[in-house]
Amino acid sequence: MTSAARLPVILLWHMHQPHYRDALTGQYALPWTYLHAIKDYTDMAAHLEANPAARAVVNFTPILIEQIEELARRIAEHLQGGSPLPDPVLALLGPDPVPTEPAVRLELLRACLRAQRKQMIERFGPYLELATIAETLASPERIPYASDQFIHDVAVWYHLAWLGETVRRVHPLVARLTERGRDFSAEQRRDLLALIGELVAQIVPRYRQLAERGQCELSVTPYGHPIIPLMLDFRCARDAVPDMALPAHAGYPGGAARAAWHVQEAIRVFTRAFGSAPAGCWPAEGAISAGTLELLAAGGFRWAASSAGVLRGSLALTDPEAAEDPLAYNRPYRLGGTGMSCFFRDDTLSDLIGFSYATWHGDDAVANLVGELAQMAQQYEPGGNHAVLIALDGENAWEHYPFNGYYFLRALYAQLASHPQLELTTLSDCLARGIQPAPLAKMLAGSWVHGTLATWMGDPAKNRGWDLLCDAKEAYDRVLLGVTDTAQRAAAGHQLALCESSDWFWWFGGYNPADAVSHFDRLYRRQLLALYRRLNLAPPGELARPISTGQGAPERGGVMRRASA
Repeated sequence: MTSAARLPVILLWHMHQPHYRDALTGQYALPWTYLHAIKDYTDMAAHLEANPAARAVVNFTPILIEQIEELARRIAEHLQGGSPLPDPVLALLGPDPVPTEPAVRLELLRACLRAQRKQMIERFGPYLELATIAETLASPERIPYASDQFIHDVAVWYHLAWLGETVRRVHPLVARLTERGRDFSAEQRRDLLALIGELVAQIVPRYRQLAERGQCELSVTPYGHPIIPLMLDFRCARDAVPDMALPAHAGYPGGAARAAWHVQEAIRVFTRAFGSAPAGCWPAEGAISAGTLELLAAGGFRWAASSAGVLRGSLALTDPEAAEDPLAYNRPYRLGGTGMSCFFRDDTLSDLIGFSYATWHGDDAVANLVGELAQMAQQYEPGGNHAVLIALDGENAWEHYPFNGYYFLRALYAQLASHPQLELTTLSDCLARGIQPAPLAKMLAGSWVHGTLATWMGDPAKNRGWDLLCDAKEAYDRVLLGVTDTAQRAAAGHQLALCESSDWFWWFGGYNPADAVSHFDRLYRRQLLALYRRLNLAPPGELARPISTGQGAPERGGVMRRASA
């Protein structure tokens, strides 16, 4: 079957971590950026490199790119000149003793247990043994019994467990440390730290090389990962949830200009890192609206992507029967005169990878997915306008898979790349081959989460977070009226962008684990405090109090899972 007659299939992996650096101390409050870099971003590049026929779209957020670059630089500076490491968990691999304060030692020990229990702790006998002892010592009363050597050993195993499977299988250092098991020396910790620094530093160059040789299309998210529909209009949240409670402020002050800034800054950071401008955009959380698509089109993007839930709601606005037609899905659309195509991910297939297949045998999971796609290829017109987009996080699902998804991903690429009815491709190549977008009369504002914006607005804590941001933006606007210094304006604008991220509002609410809510609540308020300091203003007293006052859901162990894009 010729390429034109096969059904295009696109894998879009969204790479994103919130900005974890505390704006007031310069230290990283959470280690997830470098941990996902050495595990998931490394493995995902390696799987593509291992199969020249494999292709994918990889979406990077600019704040992730900048964090990766900063972490790589600061690890290198530490190894070369002894400067402080940027993360307290990472610093456990450095030469300094463990801090003496009991509360700090307790938090560090607990941090080194935040790994998926079955696949990342129980898999390794020495780590499981150390973790079992650590759990008995992880209390204020017993933490004095945890020696520096014990905490260092737990930290080494924590980082070994977080290494990518493609690294674990080939790197001799990993084999030596695994065989030793415990009583790691300062020199061995330094060797592991050097490997981590090397892996982090290779992330951006590896994906740039994959893109340059045509295996990978790279796309981008607006700079600070903001919910652009809400920046443009709070009321659009009621498109999908008509009775949603809105913040006290009528809207985000100057939201359209800020949204345009995030788009342009994203293009600038992306182009600097990867050498060319992006053709496509995965908006933060797949959140779109008519205004969002118009803004992205004005920024020069040729395609954007969201969720089938948003398409379903949009079709239902004008033609309820079309919203129930299976053939209306898995194809691009074009809204009005934007001139830009919008693809909508297949939510069912994407969520099978994100949430279900981890418990299957890898070969069975791939056979099931490929079988579903082959059935679609038979239903759709050969050489027609259908294309199946499977989009999800490129990072959070894999720790729930055996061997970090190694066997699943290897088989997935192999079978999709060689299937006679399916063409593994990219979104730009879909458009280049002549797929015609269908017209879309109206656009419902929504996201990948149930096709609504309720994950980021409506809850009292979420709305309070927005009102605090609106207050800060009003103060920003007042102060910048009298500021002419370009560098000062740029620094304040950058700090404001970090406050505008969608991630803060995601975590507010009693349905999330209390520990995670507390971390993100504090980080958000410290970002706002840093903005007020940039503006030389006294911060409001409200920022001293938690935003989310609920108890939160019980902690379930490991890292909070956000397995879909």
